[in-house]
Amino acid sequence: MSPKQQRGEATADRLLTTALQVYASSGQQGFTVNAVTAASGVSLGSLYHHFGSFDGLAAALYTRCMEELFEELTTALTATRTARTGVRALVRAYLRFTEERPDAALFLHASAYSGYLAAHADRVREAKEAALGGIMAWMRPKVEAGDVAPTPEPLIEALVIGPVAETARRWLSPAYDIDLAQAARVLPDRIWRSLSPE
Repeated sequence: MSPKQQRGEATADRLLTTALQVYASSGQQGFTVNAVTAASGVSLGSLYHHFGSFDGLAAALYTRCMEELFEELTTALTATRTARTGVRALVRAYLRFTEERPDAALFLHASAYSGYLAAHADRVREAKEAALGGIMAWMRPKVEAGDVAPTPEPLIEALVIGPVAETARRWLSPAYDIDLAQAARVLPDRIWRSLSPE
């Protein structure tokens, strides 16, 4: 990689890192192009050069946070041998990511219906499909072997990710009182039962 490319990657990384910090400290209302450029020291022109627009930056940040989450989920899942232990490990990894990386988790969950995701829906969908690929590749043989109840893959995602994502969203919101430690004890087996062939 040339020095120019290295500088470009460093600038893009600085913008993404700063954007997450701005969102975490200022919320949706304070998440503006002016706030990010001021905090990062990167010019507006440079931001547009790397991401096309502020929506492009926000979509790239969402994609990065999502990929980091799913990397941890896939790592936890593929370290196990059985379908039951895999589902349990995945659920716990999601909760652990939420607790240890609350800024990234908050951005992911708060962005679900944002305009910047809608503006880059195709790119975000492709990134999500790629991120889910490792999980589904691990799960598919378990379904074929009868270790997991025959279930369409989109519904496997809904049954496994849906409940834990909603738990994380509520923990991140001041409107709810959720105990993540309790969730880590209760949810793994409850979610597994939804996929168990028995």
